[in-house]
Amino acid sequence: MTTDTPESVTLVPIDRIEVLNSRDRNMKVFEEIVEIIPSIGLKKPITITEREGADGAPAYLLVCGEGRLNAIRLLGENHIPALVVNVTDEDAFIMSLAENIARRGHRPLEILADIELLLARDYTIDDIITRTDLSEKYVRDIVFLLEKGEERLIEAVQNGTIPLTTALEIARAKHDDENLGGMLEEAYKTGQLKGHQITDAKRHIEKRREKGPKTGGDRPKLPNSAHSLVKTY
Repeated sequence: MTTDTPESVTLVPIDRIEVLNSRDRNMKVFEEIVEIIPSIGLKKPITITEREGADGAPAYLLVCGEGRLNAIRLLGENHIPALVVNVTDEDAFIMSLAENIARRGHRPLEILADIELLLARDYTIDDIITRTDLSEKYVRDIVFLLEKGEERLIEAVQNGTIPLTTALEIARAKHDDENLGGMLEEAYKTGQLKGHQITDAKRHIEKRREKGPKTGGDRPKLPNSAHSLVKTY
């Protein structure tokens, strides 16, 4: 990361700032920011990096602080205190992603989108782990879901209809057994099994398949539909 010049805080014209990595904001938190600024001011400046604008005058890329920027703009201000850092476009982009991830407290829905964006920019798993401070297991789990092309599961996670952990269990089941994974997905979508039950049912069916009955007799019949899977579980 380039840091040839000292960082400094200065007042910057809001209309000269471009948002690099815009995200939908939590409206409750955003409203709280808007309410508190008039009484106590902006306690923490935004972070920007300077570039030459199309008109030859200084322009800026926003690195961190989109919520604060939007709040100040909504309050009718024309300038905002900003910490000016000297970084490349790529470093600014990564810093913006890292700040979003930290601010959201590891909300799976949006982090999945961020990791997908990094993969599209040819970052390796190790790069993503290093630059975001997310755990190796967490990143590898999300990458597994993306690489398996589970569009329906990803869409369900993005719509909030299925937790990421449950989507991962179903994707892993599909990787080993397409039929079992499909039955688990159907059982969850129809409400026959809840989150932790997906994991339990998957393990139960896998054990039945591997070990068979404990005593003599034929091997137990394995489920062939979501309904029979639930009955077996």
